[in-house]
Amino acid sequence: MPKSPKEVEVKFRIENLRTIRERLKSAGFKLKTRRTHELNTLYDLPGQRLRKKGELLRLRQYGREWILTHKAKAVSKRHKSRVELETTVGDGQQMQAILLALGFKPSFIYEKFRTEWTDGVGHVVVDETPIGNVGEIEGPPRWIDRTARTLKIAPRQYITKSYAELFFDWKKSTNHPATEMTFREVRRKA
Repeated sequence: MPKSPKEVEVKFRIENLRTIRERLKSAGFKLKTRRTHELNTLYDLPGQRLRKKGELLRLRQYGREWILTHKAKAVSKRHKSRVELETTVGDGQQMQAILLALGFKPSFIYEKFRTEWTDGVGHVVVDETPIGNVGEIEGPPRWIDRTARTLKIAPRQYITKSYAELFFDWKKSTNHPATEMTFREVRRKA
């Protein structure tokens, strides 16, 4: 399925992993990627120039694959929409060294276990994160809403925040001292 450079998505909280898997199967979704570990590092320039513009640069290790992504400033209404450009990288360690040499510094690290599902039009991902389970529905806006109804997710449950925003909201509500959204950091400082 060719990917459009415009990403349109919503996130939602998942209370029960088994229930969401059953609903996806019942709706005709097929497993695209089995549960895979994902480690993400966001990079920024001095003075957080990207963050201040609402942009991000991410290097992701997804299983054995490395992916470099730039996301433009998002427009968040009912759905979150933004231009997303990404490419696979042959050597993630070298890409990190290049980013550092260009003056980028890691600004936030987050990890999760991701399972991907598709129906051929869009996709739904199930993310198991250190701060709870989150789903994402990505595709055309009407398809997102139709898929959400099928999965019994009401529009009031839509989340348009990034994982960094969700993490800092979680930190504030729990008073947790973790500085990164990694399993080790969240467990170690609990």
